[in-house]
Amino acid sequence: MLLSLFGVPMDTIYLYALIIAGILIVLYLFFGDVLEGIGEATFLNPVLILAFIIFLSTIGFILEKVTSLHSFLIIAISAIVSFILDTLLNVFVLVPLASAEESLSYTEESLKGKVGKVIIPIPEDGFGELVIENKFGIITKPAAHIENRSVAEGEEVLVLDIKNGVLYVEPFAFERLNKGL
Repeated sequence: MLLSLFGVPMDTIYLYALIIAGILIVLYLFFGDVLEGIGEATFLNPVLILAFIIFLSTIGFILEKVTSLHSFLIIAISAIVSFILDTLLNVFVLVPLASAEESLSYTEESLKGKVGKVIIPIPEDGFGELVIENKFGIITKPAAHIENRSVAEGEEVLVLDIKNGVLYVEPFAFERLNKGL
């Protein structure tokens, strides 16, 4: 049995809701940074709200066209299935994406305490080059010994300080670490 709201059939209302929510999702893609504060201020995430409306209207429209169920039952089924789909979207897509927002860039401060390998020897009172491998790739930076000593190519070093883009290092040996110094 097809219900009507304000003289408009329910399948038409579902279709309008789907089109409007689809347009709003596209606008949110372009202007989402402006609305980002809304998601922070409240527990309501605009993406989840719009996704719920899209799921609800799509399922409702299909059920109105394909089945002969009563419109109230279709709304109830659509709402339950939409809630489940929205929850799955949040748990398996949005939450992992939010936690994976870590940038591929690094800060110089994050290099302190890292162990690297000298690829261009560091002369006494001079500069060489150091390579540090991390989970995002390989970083090469100019390096100098913290006490202005020389360091041979291929030697592992520990980054102690960073000044003006130069890593200040000292040789690092696992044997010294295991002996307690």
